Amino acid sequence: MGNPPLTSEALARAIATPMVDRISVDDTGRALTEPLRDDIRFLGGLLGDAVRDHAGQDVFELVENSRRDAFGIRYSDVGRDDLAARYVDRQTGELMPVIRAFTNFALLANLAEDLHRERRRRIHLRAGDPPQASSLTATFGALSAARLPAATVADMLRDAQVVPVITAHPTETRRRSVFDAQNRITELMRTRSRTELTPAEDAALTVDIARQIQLLWQTALIRLRKLTISDEINTGLRYYDASFFHVVPALNNDVRRALTAAYPDAEFDELSMISMGSWIGGDRDGNPFVTGEVVAEATASAATAVVGHHLAELAALHRELSLSARLIGPVPPELTALAGAQDLDHTGFDEARTDEPFRAALDTVRSRVAARAAATLGEDVLEPADRLLAAAAVPYADAAEFLADLDVIDASLRAVDDAAIADDRLAALREAVRTFGFHLSGLDLRQNSETHEQVVGELLAWAGVCPDYLALDEDARVDLLVGELTSRRPLTSPEAQLSELATKELGVMHAAAAAVERFGPAAIPNYVISMCTSVSDMLEALILLKECGLYVIDGDGPRCPVRVVPLFETIDDLRGGASTLTATLALPFYRELVGAQGRLHEVMLGYSDSNKDGGYLTANWALYRAELDLVAAARAAGVRLRLFHGRGGTVGRGGGPSYDAILAQPPGAVQGSLRLTEQGEIIAAKYANPVSARRNLESLLAATIESSLLDTEGLGADSERAYADFDEIADLARGAYSELVHQTPGFVEYFTASTPLSEIGALNIGSRPTSRKQTTAIADLRAIPWVLSWTQCRVMLPGWYGVGSAFEQWIGDDADRLATLSDYHRRWPFFRSVMSNMAQVLAKSDMGLAHRYAQLVPDAELRDRVFSMIVAEHERTIAMHAAVTGSADLLADNDALKRSVHNRFPYLEPLNLLQVELLRRYRSGDASPLISRGIQLTMNGLATALRNSG
Repeated sequence: MGNPPLTSEALARAIATPMVDRISVDDTGRALTEPLRDDIRFLGGLLGDAVRDHAGQDVFELVENSRRDAFGIRYSDVGRDDLAARYVDRQTGELMPVIRAFTNFALLANLAEDLHRERRRRIHLRAGDPPQASSLTATFGALSAARLPAATVADMLRDAQVVPVITAHPTETRRRSVFDAQNRITELMRTRSRTELTPAEDAALTVDIARQIQLLWQTALIRLRKLTISDEINTGLRYYDASFFHVVPALNNDVRRALTAAYPDAEFDELSMISMGSWIGGDRDGNPFVTGEVVAEATASAATAVVGHHLAELAALHRELSLSARLIGPVPPELTALAGAQDLDHTGFDEARTDEPFRAALDTVRSRVAARAAATLGEDVLEPADRLLAAAAVPYADAAEFLADLDVIDASLRAVDDAAIADDRLAALREAVRTFGFHLSGLDLRQNSETHEQVVGELLAWAGVCPDYLALDEDARVDLLVGELTSRRPLTSPEAQLSELATKELGVMHAAAAAVERFGPAAIPNYVISMCTSVSDMLEALILLKECGLYVIDGDGPRCPVRVVPLFETIDDLRGGASTLTATLALPFYRELVGAQGRLHEVMLGYSDSNKDGGYLTANWALYRAELDLVAAARAAGVRLRLFHGRGGTVGRGGGPSYDAILAQPPGAVQGSLRLTEQGEIIAAKYANPVSARRNLESLLAATIESSLLDTEGLGADSERAYADFDEIADLARGAYSELVHQTPGFVEYFTASTPLSEIGALNIGSRPTSRKQTTAIADLRAIPWVLSWTQCRVMLPGWYGVGSAFEQWIGDDADRLATLSDYHRRWPFFRSVMSNMAQVLAKSDMGLAHRYAQLVPDAELRDRVFSMIVAEHERTIAMHAAVTGSADLLADNDALKRSVHNRFPYLEPLNLLQVELLRRYRSGDASPLISRGIQLTMNGLATALRNSG
């Protein structure tokens, strides 16, 4: 293919052009952002005071001079070389406080931006403005305008489910102490913003905030030891107390009430749209540290957290529901029976049992929850009072029994005219039990199909069924596996002598079976097969589920509480995914199994590896096409399809605004349900506090409902033409991307040297290796370090490379083709989302900073050749974005990010320049712990500031 190289003058101009010149910032609406700037100045001033007081005047001046120079670079008053020179001759110990200062500033600026969004949202609501897009109010307004029949809405949403799946990420390693300090500062700043304070109160509040910032400054941002999976499990669970326990039940209740009010003839009583999922502790694809013991820890930790929540809420209800029988009149006999259902006379909980019937009933409920916890988790998880109760009670068999008793209390409150009381804490607890049960969240298992192949081959050989499974072709494998899966006979026995790999894999499966036994089938709902390419890949997972007793054959046929979920990741696998699904569903036993699972089949789509394989535009189009094909395949087979979107935080891994991404799905792809991964800094940005958690979860619900019930594609009769056009454009984009990534000699060497890839693997970042295998091949590299590396060096290559060439070649000199793309951009949410997300990435990129990272490549010829290709495509893509959208402003459709880029991105300059300097020292042989910690801190700081870095 080949595009002409940039001239040296054009290359120098591109490197020297600040990215702020690619966006248009004026004074329009400046007054609206003045409170944000005030907050940032206020917090930054207090941070500066903490730096001066605790690190000294010299460090403070170095930080301040770095800040001034960074802003000077934007306006070309200062050269990057001048700022970089400040750091070259300084000891690493002198640079560490500078890194910490700018990282802490990023934390505080994020906090200020989140509060500003809250402030603007409250202003809109108080002013009575039309509801904002992505709010449930706007969604229900759109449904009302569409005049949909109640039966249509009820049919689509009766089993609706939206499941954010929390996953681990190497840059989301913030310590609990830092997390808690941020939350304390957030609450204090919220008080400062919303409360009319006297001068004395304002001064006292400022002292409180300064105190918290001092604590934050003197708290280590990262751990010294390598992150473990236990750390990641605990990090994921912290968001339940922070927001999920409060927000998820409330939202589920709100949606149910709104639907019931809008469609009173439909039935929504059992609808709980949001539930939670997790991969932390169950995802062993390329992670040798996930074992059976880890699966047991993850599921038990989740169960412990939810039981603790339930018991705390029951104790709070006990304090609140002090209703006296002398004052409320007769209570229903069901409440009286519940109050006397357990013999608690010797526990000390029998006082006032006759006069306070609701408290007596709650004692019964609490005792049975405590007994359930003691039976499944051990008494150590209980407080002394709950241990006493547990000893006197019969454990609940499942969450349904628990909910039934809470329903009795609810009905009894309503019977004595206390519906308002029933609709408060009790309603939230009832919904929490519906949503979280006794398991909290569903832990998915995941493993690579290649590992399954090896283990199943060994099991078949040990059982004498097939000596060389790996030598069989696909048809022979399927025939053999179907035979095993229609037989009750196991392949192994407890005394089987197996390899370390097989023993470990079966250990994980037996731990999963034990978790299902202890916490119910919702504890382990899915088994995801990475790199799934064939029918046999899906059946091999069932073989392992059969060996641990989860897959069984009884008189009604095959049964398994765990769904097998194929993950289609590469471009070719996405293109062939529908064929694989169709062929698997054609197997009678498998179709019967899916029927027993509610005729629902889930398929996961890999945004990360498809991007790494084919580039940004090709991957996005392959995903869209795959969804269309999968929808058709499921419809033809008579099953419901649920798609699981494996999105990362960055655009290069499927990130971007979730609301827009869901609306951009093709027709029929949502159908009331979806699952999607949430990871990295995105989790903290979205779910660290109840306000942001509610806003983000509400947008997921709104988009899911709209995509399910309204026509959101917008192409009408032009859809087939648009699909054909994008087939051509995607192939051109893949060619341009492959020319660089897969065909350019020395590209891997350039990538490794010009980014912190090697250091991500060498330092204590994340619990898993950076590659699935011990190779240097791009195909074997995990998507997270691939994207994280390009993001840290500000190239952001996975989010745009190949797009400019594709558009330029497809359009050529044909003005009509340019007009066609512009029309698609105007009408088609998919294309508009693709372009908007790409523009966000381009706005965060910086070829001037990327040039400094390129200087780390020792081979000058390789460095110049590859870097010039990257810069040329960068310029080409920006130009084509302007041509198609009609705007030279990259962020014309995203004022919030525009403000952030303009106001905050100069603060990233020192972190990038310090990272380059420390990488240079590290690679020159200085492997001191301080250097390693400094590099890790810069990675953490940049990830925090960029907010979606990997």
